[in-house]
Order: sequence, then structure tokens, then C-alpha cells
Amino acid sequence: MEYEKKYIHSSQLFVAVRPSVIQTVLGSCVAVCLYDSKMQISGMNHYLLPLWNNEGLASPKYGNIAIAKLIEAMEAVGCQRRDMVAKVFGGASPNNFNAANGMLVGEKNIQIAHHLLSEQRIKITASDLGGTRGRKISLESNSGRVMLKYVQKTEF
Repeated sequence: MEYEKKYIHSSQLFVAVRPSVIQTVLGSCVAVCLYDSKMQISGMNHYLLPLWNNEGLASPKYGNIAIAKLIEAMEAVGCQRRDMVAKVFGGASPNNFNAANGMLVGEKNIQIAHHLLSEQRIKITASDLGGTRGRKISLESNSGRVMLKYVQKTEF
């Protein structure tokens, strides 16, 4: 099968209605991958910071915005929230000196994903989170399958 390839950067999201491979590279950022097995449609976001502070643009740079917008985008193409499952990746702390308020940004990004997906009753079926190494992930949209490769610090 021929797959369209889509690379997403930080602050972006993408929902694939045709068979696609969605890719991104993560350090302290987190990517939430949603899959609806009935529709065979997947989507992915990539966010940098956990919470929008109500100043400036409410963009998918922030986890609380990115997760809500990804769910909305999936629903806009016919997916049902009750049929969605999530896979969550990233949240590394490659530089332990990035601590803010005693907790690293990667850890906060992980927490917001868990909290918001639980609040929306979307089950997390797989994850690879935390640690000190970055990750390159590839999501096969029609199966929901995710391939992961750890990367060197210079790659992210």
C-alpha cells in the first residue's frame, strides 16, 4: 500500500483520512496519537508546553489546546470519541537544568496528556515517556501502529 507521508513540527497537528505515515521528532515535547479503529483514521499532535496561560494566541503549542483540537479534528471527519484510543510519546528531560517550579517541562507535558485524556475518557493503550533521550515516531494512520526510534541529543 502506498502511504502519503506527513511530517509535523512542534505546535502542529494532523488527521489522516487517507492511508498516511505521520512522523515527528520529540525531546521534551509530547505527541498524542489518536486512533479510531472503526473509521481507520488517526491523528497526531506535537506540543511544546503543557498549559496555555490565557495570554496571546491559544495555539496547539500548548498541550491543553493541542489535545482538545486533535479530538475536535478527529470528530470533524466522523470519528467518535468513544471509539478513540491514544498512544502518547515524548516528555524527555535531556537537560536536567530546565526545571521550572521543581518539575521538568517534559514531566509536565506528560502529566497534562494523562490528565486530559482521562478526563475525555480516551484510553491510553501504549506510551513511551520520560527519560533523557529523544524519540522519532512514525504513526501508520490506517492501523494506528506506531514505530519508535530513540535519537541522539543532536537530532532533536
